[in-house]
Amino acid sequence: MKDYIILFREPDGRMDEHPAEYLQVHQQRWSNWLTRLKAEGRLAGGSSLTLEGRLITGDGTTISHATHKVGTEIVGGFLLLKANSLDEAAEIASSCPIYESTGYSEVREFKN
Repeated sequence: MKDYIILFREPDGRMDEHPAEYLQVHQQRWSNWLTRLKAEGRLAGGSSLTLEGRLITGDGTTISHATHKVGTEIVGGFLLLKANSLDEAAEIASSCPIYESTGYSEVREFKN
């Protein structure tokens, strides 16, 4: 199997208010999805990301108290995945609960 990274991109809406029931169901779907990947031996790591960061630009001397955004979109987290091909990794990523909240993902292979 090869190693892939899935980058999760989403609207910066984590500060928005959501009904408790929606959050509970959504978090359970994430938990179920990750548990299944782990049981299949596909999950190699990953994490959600905080909203705080530093953006380093220019010649490396400009450090801002910010993260990269395109409009209001942020990278919300990542997953390290094992799969036989890029197409298989993309198929696995397509079953992720991120799409319930207008997020999307990008899958890329680690270069060895």
